[in-house]
Amino acid sequence: MPRRSNLLAVLSLLVVGFLSFAMAERSAGCGKANTIRSQQYTITINGKQRQYIMKIPDRYDNNYAHKLIFTWHQLGGSAQKIVNGENINQGGALPYYGLNALANNTAIFVVPNGLNSGWGNQGGEDVTFFDELVKRVEADLCVETTLRFSTGFSYGGAMSYALACARPTMIRAVAVISGSQLSGCSGGNSPVAFYGQHGTSDSVLNVSGGRQLRDRFVKNNGCTPVSPEPQPNGQNSVKTVYKGCREGYPVTWVIHSGDHNPSQTNAGSSTPFAPGNTWEFFSQFS
Repeated sequence: MPRRSNLLAVLSLLVVGFLSFAMAERSAGCGKANTIRSQQYTITINGKQRQYIMKIPDRYDNNYAHKLIFTWHQLGGSAQKIVNGENINQGGALPYYGLNALANNTAIFVVPNGLNSGWGNQGGEDVTFFDELVKRVEADLCVETTLRFSTGFSYGGAMSYALACARPTMIRAVAVISGSQLSGCSGGNSPVAFYGQHGTSDSVLNVSGGRQLRDRFVKNNGCTPVSPEPQPNGQNSVKTVYKGCREGYPVTWVIHSGDHNPSQTNAGSSTPFAPGNTWEFFSQFS
């Protein structure tokens, strides 16, 4: 009997492994000599010229299926500012929101540029922009198509939320930093892994807006709501990992006492916590 149980356990592991492999899907660009480089590109969508910057790993391997990470800038920002980074002591963000420094050549970054320096997403045009970028990138570069991610601060967070609503089967997870519903939410009834972060002293987008975004995916993902509402621990952030969520659709919420800031730190630290939290959240999927 023990031998039979062991055999069943081994068979179960093999089946799980096979299903995981079967669910993974490499893009058409795998194995190809790539033409996309780390530079700016321009395409025309619905009669409008749209710019974006690509960042491929320094040691790009066309047989390795990479994560694909979209990084959306804030209102008044630009793709170039996301690439260069800005002064974190003056409300700026690290380059690529600090994620490229953690990726160790495992991720390809797409950095779109907004119309009028934002993401109004009129008639869904910014979602269409995203669709076209996915198509172009994955035709040329090697991407694991089940590992597409999106993050952004402020208006960029709103755009990531809009993608979670409108393209839930295309996006594995989003990280919304100090966001609110500014870019719409077409659909919005399907589960998507969700990381949210907001400050209770946010003077630009009130924390209540960030909580509303979070609560949509607490509901969609089947998580158990938390009561009372999580609060910061003085000058330190508090991370809440929701329980009872559907398998593969976690929700993590980080609350801090700061203002509208993508580079908030905990007491005694000079290192923003958003990059590490975001990378940890994205890295649980493989």
